[in-house]
Amino acid sequence: MTPDWSRRGFLAATSATLALGLTASPPLTRAAVAADEFGALRTKWRTLILGEAFSPTAEPFKTKLASLGARAADLRTTMAPATGSLWPDAVWADPEPDADQESFGYSAGMNENYSRLLTMAQAYCQPGTGLTGNTDLATDIVTGLDHMYARIYHEGQASYGNWWNWKIGAPQALLDTCVLMYDQLSATQIANYCRAVDHFVPDSAIGSYTGTSTGANRVDLCRVVALRGVVGGNSAKITLARNALSPVFPYVTSGDGLYSDGSFIQHTSVPYAGSYGAVMLGGLGMLFALLAGSSWAVTDPNRQIVLDAVEGTWAPFLFNGLVMDNVSGRAISRTADDHLRGHEILAAIVLLGQGASAAENARWRGLVKGWIQRDYYSPPMSNTTLGLIGLARLNSVVNDTSVTATAEPAGHRLFPSMARATHRRPGWAASISMANKRITYYETGNGENLRGWHTGSGMLYWWGDTYGNGQYSDAFWPTVDPYRLPGTTTSRKTLRDGAGGDWGAPKPGVNWVGGATDGTRAAIGQYLTGLQSTMVAKKSWFCLDDSIVCLGAGITCSDGTAVESVIENRNLGLNGTHALTVDGTVKPAGHPWSETLTGATWAHIGGFGGYVFPGGATVKALREERTGRWSDINRGGSTTPITRRYLTLWADHGTDPNSSTYAYILMPGANTTRTAARAADTDWVQVLANTDNQQGVRVPALGFTGVNFWFGGTVGTLSASAPCSVMISEKGDGTAVICVSDPMRMQTGLTLTWNRAVSSVISKPSTVTGTTTGSSLSLTFGDLSGTFGAAQSVTVRLG
Repeated sequence: MTPDWSRRGFLAATSATLALGLTASPPLTRAAVAADEFGALRTKWRTLILGEAFSPTAEPFKTKLASLGARAADLRTTMAPATGSLWPDAVWADPEPDADQESFGYSAGMNENYSRLLTMAQAYCQPGTGLTGNTDLATDIVTGLDHMYARIYHEGQASYGNWWNWKIGAPQALLDTCVLMYDQLSATQIANYCRAVDHFVPDSAIGSYTGTSTGANRVDLCRVVALRGVVGGNSAKITLARNALSPVFPYVTSGDGLYSDGSFIQHTSVPYAGSYGAVMLGGLGMLFALLAGSSWAVTDPNRQIVLDAVEGTWAPFLFNGLVMDNVSGRAISRTADDHLRGHEILAAIVLLGQGASAAENARWRGLVKGWIQRDYYSPPMSNTTLGLIGLARLNSVVNDTSVTATAEPAGHRLFPSMARATHRRPGWAASISMANKRITYYETGNGENLRGWHTGSGMLYWWGDTYGNGQYSDAFWPTVDPYRLPGTTTSRKTLRDGAGGDWGAPKPGVNWVGGATDGTRAAIGQYLTGLQSTMVAKKSWFCLDDSIVCLGAGITCSDGTAVESVIENRNLGLNGTHALTVDGTVKPAGHPWSETLTGATWAHIGGFGGYVFPGGATVKALREERTGRWSDINRGGSTTPITRRYLTLWADHGTDPNSSTYAYILMPGANTTRTAARAADTDWVQVLANTDNQQGVRVPALGFTGVNFWFGGTVGTLSASAPCSVMISEKGDGTAVICVSDPMRMQTGLTLTWNRAVSSVISKPSTVTGTTTGSSLSLTFGDLSGTFGAAQSVTVRLG
């Protein structure tokens, strides 16, 4: 599966123009538009791709429309039809057999030509562009369409380069242009363009749900077929496209699609809610809206699964307007950052709400309004890359006085099917990225994300409510040390760009990755093996009310290189001098600076938070300025040097360690006083085990016990007969909740014993086949291999 560079190039190059809105446009003169249902659908699609309910004389719309007009005028001036191009800087020459097909000059160049024609068509239709209704512009657009048909995109042409350009990128732009310019096109021209689309996107393209016709790609293909039916007046095409959406809706248990635990996967093994998932969400919103009320309305009851995913899949990864990078795959190597990607999702949610129930739409608009209001780092209404139609949708929420902004929720969500977790508390949010035999370490492809090697090696992301939201937005990915991503344990063994292979190929052969949660707190673990490395480690995170307890054990390697566990790697921006305080002593603020902190019990980074080291630890600290280029991690990126300052804390396990360990507590938002107090309270957390066999902690003040059993055994008051994850929360009302999961998805039987007096079992799932209460609790579980790593929750009354 090889999605083309052009998905990135096409969307990035045209995002500011593809979605520009409309309040008035040149009148339609073709009588058939009003006479048949196809005409009604064309009119509706015009509104969907041009927008409505905004004033072209109000900002930011006025400026965007003027910019659109200026861009279209420049395109008119530079358009020069030739054998291999419509513009000389966007050729579509067929490459040599061994040529690099990522070049802009091949099939991606064809895409760019069509996207430019669409930009011109939008300038023709939009008010306030200076070219609205300009007849010479219309003539040039039609000339361009005919040139493309005659020279490259026609029924006699064989495709080359990447499939996405021919089946999705080019036909989407072509058909959108046809809708906008419908009155200026003859029946012959319409028939020609439709034949071309039929050639490259035949009915068989959506005939079976397999290969490149799944998930977001499937929705894009259905959009092409549906619009071809709308433009060409072909009912069968629209029916086919509508019906072909149905395989996208049901939950899957492997491969691409939505999972019942909220996961979204594309390219078989890549968590992708923030990129491909966003494309799917937006595409479905457009098609639902287009077909609603027509003879082809989407009525499949499974569409509700997609609607439920707004709060089950996308909302958990949205925070203050950004979408977390650990569900955006190789898109993190593009200059459109987590906030800009998040804003696109917010606009898609608003659109999808039009086809949801009134209650759902109201909830979603409240969520969107909250995210808009809280995005202090990158205010959505000032987003210069979000198309005008997206801005108009967000503006409709901002100005809706009936909508009350919803606060960020508190709670924990575990996504076993994509090896991700989110932990949200009042004032901050965190997320963990892992990898296993089903989920890749990282995705590279088309020359993108060349150094994302360790993003699945236990990377721990976190953001504050009013601070730290630019950590990954401010040129983090091209400037950070890719061997020192926060939270990860890695060998310093040198890796080549794109190590492991493209499209999610590199996956560790491990099963034990996952955890247990009650929806508020969690125990999470990862059996980590290094990418192209001999390094192995057991990593655990215990997610609590104001902190995350992080343990590592069994850290062993024979690469002949150093192994490190990165406690923090804070992006301080261009000129940051945030204070580092260690055990009450403020360290030098200059760059560069480094020191080995021996016997440290706590550290604090001003403006961010605290770090506690139970029992003391030797920690290395480094201030440095790092310079990188987007082209270092993305071959299509800018070659301009960028410099950012970093403050890094890590545990150095030395060269070729044998069963090394670490332990620290992350306290987002904590000040020095609270950090020092936590370090002084040596009984606050009890580390019950931190070995290659088990890892566990108890926090008496919270009634919390969490244990990851890498192998069966006994830890504190808990004994397990087989590998599992266990989390216990003792309540103030005399009850306790015991959450147990099988992260390996392999246990056909399990016995858990808790050496604690229990008088009765209040509730249990069907997977519990036997219980014994009294001076201790014994739970017998049946086959857990089919629970997909989900926690099994048992509520008991304590004795």
